[in-house]
Amino acid sequence: MIIPNHIAIILDGNGRWAKAKGLPRMYGHMKGCSNLESICDDFKELGIKYLTVYAFSTENWRRSRDEVEGLMRIFRNYLKRCLKISDKNNMRVKVIGDISAFDPDIQKSIHVLEKHSENYDGLYFQIALNYGSRDEIIRAVRGLTADVQDGKISREDITEDLFAGYLDTAGIPDPDLLIRTSGELRLSNYLLWQLAYTEFYFTDTAWPDFDMNALKKAIAVYNERDRRYGGVKAP
Repeated sequence: MIIPNHIAIILDGNGRWAKAKGLPRMYGHMKGCSNLESICDDFKELGIKYLTVYAFSTENWRRSRDEVEGLMRIFRNYLKRCLKISDKNNMRVKVIGDISAFDPDIQKSIHVLEKHSENYDGLYFQIALNYGSRDEIIRAVRGLTADVQDGKISREDITEDLFAGYLDTAGIPDPDLLIRTSGELRLSNYLLWQLAYTEFYFTDTAWPDFDMNALKKAIAVYNERDRRYGGVKAP
């Protein structure tokens, strides 16, 4: 079985999972956060090198004030807990997205975590926080045009590879497989540039219930795909 080098996941269904059990939505988010730690262990065990998860989008600020505040509390706890997770899994953690919208203490925790784990190379773990792909692309265009105006590069230098270097995911290979949980069949403004040649896998399983068996099933389906780029079979 071919193990994908990079899997991206849209962590969907926490609130609905909790509601179906008669529990508060916030309990579902906490359970989903706990499951994220387990899935990192599974990735390490299977030898998958890159994991990128969609944890909080630019649109999620529109949720109720109570839910957003609850999510911020979860982020605060998880970012601190992630220091130990990174040690355990030899895991480098990088946050993608515009973190300037978060409170200063959350921004500080992100910087501390990234610095703490920067030399680990067992698993490369990207967490998308306040992330939206359109926002990412606009920020990349602004950075690129600023460098053109400053004379650092010329218009003729612009290629796909050069532009990708201005994205939040610079230096990270594009995902081989995208998994979205909880039955939704859309990308929701996630990694639009990076998913150009990615295989998609959608499952009705809610994120809190997504485990090693569900992951292996997704990888098995991935192995059944005839991956081609422009009519040429992928290596």
